[in-house]
Amino acid sequence: MKRGIVILAALAAAAPAWGDMLIATRTIRGQSILGPADVTQVEGDLPGTLIAPEEAIGQEARVNLYAGRPIRAGDLGPPAIIERNQIVTLHYRNGALSIIADARALGRAGVGDALRVMNLASRSTVTGYVTPDGSVSVGPTAQP
Repeated sequence: MKRGIVILAALAAAAPAWGDMLIATRTIRGQSILGPADVTQVEGDLPGTLIAPEEAIGQEARVNLYAGRPIRAGDLGPPAIIERNQIVTLHYRNGALSIIADARALGRAGVGDALRVMNLASRSTVTGYVTPDGSVSVGPTAQP
């Protein structure tokens, strides 16, 4: 009888742990902001998927999300505040040195995202991080 209990305990330990995961309630186009009605929790366990609605609500879909499919962390991001071809302020800071220039955004991005921009004066392309005020910070002090 002890042997049966040990086998049952081993099987229970090997069973996958089911939890909640987040799925889209309808098809959502990329670049759309998710609201409470766009997501729901279902039982399941798929690595890399979001589990709480709070993680998705207010975020922007980076790709098309299809109804009934799990939402992965990489599918969403902060809402874009910079659009492609928009003129932005470029900040370079290194210690006491600070340079400000105008640049053209070469893509869309939200706060904290890396963004390639082209300096309008020199025509050189650099990658920086979008700051909350909508400018782009480059250089050793720029942080994601």
